[in-house]
Amino acid sequence: MIRIDALWLAVQPLDMRSGADRLLASVVQVFGAAQAHHGYLFANASATRMKLLVHDGFGVWCAARRLNQGRFLWPHATSLGQATLALDRQQFDALVVGLPWQRLPQMQSITRI
Repeated sequence: MIRIDALWLAVQPLDMRSGADRLLASVVQVFGAAQAHHGYLFANASATRMKLLVHDGFGVWCAARRLNQGRFLWPHATSLGQATLALDRQQFDALVVGLPWQRLPQMQSITRI
């Protein structure tokens, strides 16, 4: 498997017709550089599709995911005030299946009955 030490999410939407080369150019533009063993996530404007670009130290891998129903819970740049976010593995796993990944810390404990 490909080793991913850090996951980064780009808040601004991206044209999903982009291939690996255009995604790599977007990574450099948005994040400053493509670091080895880092994954970079992008979504379209409607948040129904996402692409992941991973630099494995030798080259890049590109993966795509599409939801047939619903949307990914993608943050908006205006609500964050920043263009990128760091995700941990648990947040990434929740994001790709459409779960509320932003609320994972609150969901770890039950405080009301």
